[in-house]
Amino acid sequence: MLRLITLLLLSSMTVMAGATISPALPKITRFFQDQANVDFWVKLLLTMPALFTAIGAPFSGVIIDRFGRKPLLIAAVILYGLAGGSGLVLSSLNGLLVGRALLGLSVGAIMTTATALVADYYQGQKRNQIMGIQAAFMSYGGVVFLTLGGVLADLSWRFPFLIYTSAFAIAPLAFFCLTEPRSQPAPRIEPGEPADSKFPLATIAIIYALTFITMLAFYMIPVQLPFYLQSLGQTSGTLSGLAIAACTLASAIVSMRYRAIKNSFSFQGILVGVYALMGLGYLAISASKSYLFVVVSLMIAGAGLGLVMPNMNVWINAATPPRFRGRALGGVTSAMFLGQFCSPIFIQPIASRIGLGATYGFVGVGLWSLMGLITIAAAHQRIALKINNP
Repeated sequence: MLRLITLLLLSSMTVMAGATISPALPKITRFFQDQANVDFWVKLLLTMPALFTAIGAPFSGVIIDRFGRKPLLIAAVILYGLAGGSGLVLSSLNGLLVGRALLGLSVGAIMTTATALVADYYQGQKRNQIMGIQAAFMSYGGVVFLTLGGVLADLSWRFPFLIYTSAFAIAPLAFFCLTEPRSQPAPRIEPGEPADSKFPLATIAIIYALTFITMLAFYMIPVQLPFYLQSLGQTSGTLSGLAIAACTLASAIVSMRYRAIKNSFSFQGILVGVYALMGLGYLAISASKSYLFVVVSLMIAGAGLGLVMPNMNVWINAATPPRFRGRALGGVTSAMFLGQFCSPIFIQPIASRIGLGATYGFVGVGLWSLMGLITIAAAHQRIALKINNP
C-alpha cells in the first residue's frame, strides 16, 4: 500500500507543476514591472517547465532503461524541491527562468519513471485500474496545488513556490518504499491491437498535432485567466486559483468516466465532443461579465479537456505495435508539454492586439472549426469503409 501511495504522490507532482504559480502571476508582473516585455517573460515562467519536460522526458526514458529507475527518480525529486523552491529566494527574472527550466527537467524524469514503475509493478486489468487512479491523482493534485497556490499568492508572490518543497517529504518515501524491478515484463498485446506491423506514421502525426493544438488552447487558462479576471475587477489570487482548480476538477471527474464513454464512441467521436465543449466554454468565457460565469464556463471547458489525454493515449495504444509503443507514448508527452510552452508565444500577440476576452472567443471559434473538420473527416472515413466493404 505504501508503494502505491508513493507512486500516486509522485504522479500528483507532475502535470500541473508549472501552473502552481499561476495565481501569483499578476503580483510577479508588478514586482518586475521595470523589466522590458515583462508580461511576456512572466507568463513564460509558467510554461518554461513544459518546454524542458518535453526535452527531458525522452532522455529520461533512455536513462531509466539503461541504469534503472530509482537513481534518476530520487535525484529528480530532490531537484524538483530545489528548483521549484528557488522562487523563494531569487529576485531576478533570469534566475527564476533557470529554476523553472530545471523544474521541467525534474518533472519529465518523475513522470516517465513513475509511469514506468506502474507498468513494472502491475499487470493486466490491475495495471489499467492503477493507471486510471494515477491519472485522477494528477488532476486532483492540480486542484489542491492551484487552490493552495491562490491562497499563498494573496500573502506574497513568493509563497506559492513553497509548494514545491513538499518534494523533500516525498523523497524519503520514494527511497524506502520503491524497489528496483528485477526484470521488465514483455509487452502485453490486448485484443484488437496490432501484434506487429509498420509504424503508423500518419495516424501518430495526427494524434501529436491534435495534442499540441489542444494543449496550446488549454494553457490559456492558467497563463491568461488571472489577468482576464483582473480585467473584470477580480484581483484575489485565492479566487483565481479556485477558478482554475474548478476547471481541473471537472476534467478529473470526466476523465474517470472515459472507459464508459469509449464504449459508445470512436476516438474521433470523442474528439468531436471534446472540441464542442472546449469551444463552448471558451466562447462563454469571452462573454463573461462576472466571476461566477467564468467559473461555470471553465467547468464546461474542463469537461471536454478531461477526455483528451486518455483518448490520445488509448488511441496510440490501439494503433501502434508493442515494439513502437514506448516511443509513440513518449512523443505524445512531448507534444503535450510543447503545446503548453508555446501557448503564450502564440496567444500573447493576439491578446495584445484584440484583448483577452476577444482572444478566448477567437480560440473558441477555432476549436469549433476543428470539431467540424474532424466530423467531416470521420464521415469521409465511414463512407470510404462502406465503399470498400459493401
